[in-house]
Amino acid sequence: MAAHLRWGLHQMLRARNAAHFRVTDKTRASYHLQCTTQNPRKVQPLPGRGTTKLSVRHLSIQTQDTPNPRSLKFLPGKPVLGSGTLDFPSPSSAGCSSLARVLFEIEGVKSVFFGPDFITVTKTDEDVEWTDIKQHALEAIATFFESGDPITTGAVHHESSLSEDDDEIVSMIKELLDTRIRPTVQEDGGDVIYKGFEDGTVKLKLVGSCTGCPSSTVTLKNGIQNMLQFYIPEVDNVEQVEDEVDDINAKVFSALEHKLKE
Repeated sequence: MAAHLRWGLHQMLRARNAAHFRVTDKTRASYHLQCTTQNPRKVQPLPGRGTTKLSVRHLSIQTQDTPNPRSLKFLPGKPVLGSGTLDFPSPSSAGCSSLARVLFEIEGVKSVFFGPDFITVTKTDEDVEWTDIKQHALEAIATFFESGDPITTGAVHHESSLSEDDDEIVSMIKELLDTRIRPTVQEDGGDVIYKGFEDGTVKLKLVGSCTGCPSSTVTLKNGIQNMLQFYIPEVDNVEQVEDEVDDINAKVFSALEHKLKE
């Protein structure tokens, strides 16, 4: 069974490679939303799990809870990046996005994450109330889309995208991540980024709502690892990694947070 599925995956890769192309600046620019709307007006909260709505003429922003109690997902009902993701783990990383910079100005915001059609905001601590953060974030997002400014002045990275230099195993790993795993993780306001494959170990970086999420270990081992091992016997283990700069930022933030509590 697994061998048959692997053969099907290999055929899919061959077809995908034939149609693979790079995203041009012109194509990427189409992901930038140009929206000319009136000033936002508040409407009544919607029934349901973690739903709040703010209308800006044709723009309706909703919020959704995520598995991470520190992260909240905002859905403007419009493309954010359109494709790909961008992670802003600290204010210093938000230089290419005016929206991210404004969100970091809200007291209690620790990190910001952009997805194809959503924005994830993570707060500093579970003790920080969502009420004020949510309202300020809704207003900031509505004002941004009203302005018509580009979501980012930098490139949108597709780190898991296939490369001509990938061998067969790496190509299959990336294909499974892109088609079976990342869409599910993005539904929860996060993403999983491929960082390498060495000695049977797949190295992945969890971003967005997945960062610091209590269930991230379960997702990594019971979900992602089991699926990769089922299709690709060469995979022995899945390991979570962080970029060196992210690790430094996390340590600095943790030290500052500890100092403020003293």
